[in-house]
Parts: sequence; structure tokens; C-alpha cells
Amino acid sequence: MITVRHATENDIQPMLDIYNEIIANTTAVFQYDPHTFEMRATWFEQKQKENYPVFIAEENNEVVGFSTFGQFRNWQAYKYSVENSVYVRTDQRGKGIGKLLLQPLIDTAKQMQLHTIIAGIVADNEASIALHKQFGFVEVAHFKEVGYKFDKWLDLKFLQLMI
Repeated sequence: MITVRHATENDIQPMLDIYNEIIANTTAVFQYDPHTFEMRATWFEQKQKENYPVFIAEENNEVVGFSTFGQFRNWQAYKYSVENSVYVRTDQRGKGIGKLLLQPLIDTAKQMQLHTIIAGIVADNEASIALHKQFGFVEVAHFKEVGYKFDKWLDLKFLQLMI
């Protein structure tokens, strides 16, 4: 059975492992270089300082995915807008874990009285786009060739959920 809970410091390494696999093997993250434990620990500490949630999906005491959101843009007037991220371990994709991780983000955003959640998704990631649309996100922008990874240009779509 898969359960979802708030992340703790003990989850930093498995979150790092998932994130680095995604960097190395997918276009879901527009990064080239793997992150270090210190980088992920600093990231987690910053999430806690800003009161932004980090959720863990766990099965048999193993982290199989995580989700979070953070400030959409770093200017004061954007304080009611956040951008979400959902990451699932490669061997666990397609099992509905993304659904389990996205709902608590939406619920938390409502509790925090936020106004909107934005998802930036590489345009060919049909699974992530479909996941977000199941929760009411709608496509609001399609940026052409804004990223370059694995020797190809990548389009980015923004999907948005009004809360």
C-alpha cells in the first residue's frame, strides 16, 4: 500500500536519488548536472522556512515519489501563485503515485489561501500533462524551444489551476 506523508530530513537522500535519476535520464527537469546531498538539504530547509509543503509517497518503507510547490516568481505580487513539482521513481511510474502526490498539494494551497498553481511541463510529457488535466489544470501557454537537453530543443507548456 502506498501512503503519503510530509517529508522529513530522513527523506533527503531518497528524494535526491529520484531527482538525480530524472536529471540524468529525462527532460522533466531542465538541469544537466546531478545535485549533491548538500544542495537537496538546503532546498529542503528553504521549503520549511517558507512553509511550503514537501510530500512523500512511500511503499514498504521506501520513498517512491515526492511533490512540492514553491513561489512561482520572486516578486512580491506573485505571493499567491505557486509552481508545483511531482516526481516519481522510475520503476514506480504508471501506478497512480502522481495522483496521490498532487492532491495534497492542491489541498494545502487551498488551506494557505493561495490563488493559483502553475505547472511547467515539457511539452512531450503526455503523462504529466494528463495527470494535471485530471485535476482541472488547463494549458495556458506553450513556449517553443526554450530548453536544450539530450541534443534537442524542448518546448515547455504551462498548465494552471485556479484555486
